[in-house]
Amino acid sequence: MSDTGAKTVIFFDGSCPLCRSEIGLYRKRDTAGGLCLVDVSKVNATLPEALDREKAMARFHVIAQDGRMLSGVVAFIEVWRQLPGWRWVAKVASLPGLSSVLECIYRVFLKLRPVFVRLFVAAQHLRTAR
Repeated sequence: MSDTGAKTVIFFDGSCPLCRSEIGLYRKRDTAGGLCLVDVSKVNATLPEALDREKAMARFHVIAQDGRMLSGVVAFIEVWRQLPGWRWVAKVASLPGLSSVLECIYRVFLKLRPVFVRLFVAAQHLRTAR
């Protein structure tokens, strides 16, 4: 991985249309340039020692600006803290007990992700067909 300075490094599955769309939203909101995006679906993606490609493809991971490796909902919250217009979402998601509930929901989502991706792709096709 190249020198990212004090950036939050996001590891995402670029082969997933739903993930690419979400990362596109983050990219647009990142007006301060605080995010470094790493597409782990690319064979040449450089990963930290603590994260292998299989884990990175299966679940959302970030390296926070302070060097902590985060995964799941806490990783999303870290990204949302960086983004104008999303900071309130990070504050709400960080409320005591709520992040644990959101993590449970995220784990269910991960099991159903293939279904959600198919629905997302179908909706995109309908939208472009109009």
